[in-house]
Amino acid sequence: MTALNRSSARTGRGRRGPRASGTRMWAWFMLPGALWMTAFLLASLALVAVLAVGTTDQLGNPRFGFDLGSVRAMADPAYAEVLLRSLGYAVVTCLICLLVAYPVAYTIALYGGRFKHALIAAVVVPFFANYLVRMYGWSVVLSDDGPLLGALRGIGLADSGTKILNTGFGVIAGLVYGFVVFMIIPLYAALERLDVSLIEAGRDLYGGPVRTFLFVTLPATRQGAAAGLVLVFLPCMGDFVSAQLMGGPDQIMIGNLIQDKFFQGQNWPLGSALTMVLMLVLLIGMLGYLRRTRKDEAEARR
Repeated sequence: MTALNRSSARTGRGRRGPRASGTRMWAWFMLPGALWMTAFLLASLALVAVLAVGTTDQLGNPRFGFDLGSVRAMADPAYAEVLLRSLGYAVVTCLICLLVAYPVAYTIALYGGRFKHALIAAVVVPFFANYLVRMYGWSVVLSDDGPLLGALRGIGLADSGTKILNTGFGVIAGLVYGFVVFMIIPLYAALERLDVSLIEAGRDLYGGPVRTFLFVTLPATRQGAAAGLVLVFLPCMGDFVSAQLMGGPDQIMIGNLIQDKFFQGQNWPLGSALTMVLMLVLLIGMLGYLRRTRKDEAEARR
């Protein structure tokens, strides 16, 4: 090894040392919070799992034991129907949020200029209000005598029999309004990191703006879109406020069932069993996202 190579090797080791030390330091800083969150998550999941095989007394109070009645009840087609409905609402909400959020994030990131931070704040700040308050306000907007249907009737796109509340469309509209910001932020972050010269080169290679978007912009921001889909899908599956305020008996979601079993039906074992089913669905979604992310990272390192 020449002197130059030995010097380069020493320099490389010197540079790696502080970086590795800094990484270990931040790992130690993260450890207390990670242990705290993990401990409470596992403890709550263990409690729910134990309650799922428990029983109730004559007053409806939960009792620990081993009874698979609540687990066997999951085979009831009525519960499967509610789960599939919740899954369908969540998937449709994710797709609508993606269609709504992408133009917003694209415009702010690439054309916002010095106002982009103010525009992002204008999008995010209204969502600081309490979720329940926002849903109550949205239910007024979508009501039969609300401003939206009034405007549609005024231009001839709706009549006196048109309804939004107590329909599946109303529930999805509430979910989109409640969680669209979770799609805008990761898309904006991905578009903000995008090299604009790639879009310019794409226009030279592919021609029109549509082909450039499909073959350049969309693939470059798919990780942001995937993160947004997960951030919208997870809370949508467990949401019960939108279905309660803007839906009817035929639009209840699994979150409504869980709420009813715990607070009104006094059937904690059945509510716990439904919670475990919901957690399983969410776990499958998270594992799919993590698998997709690892695959993208592996392709990027090649």
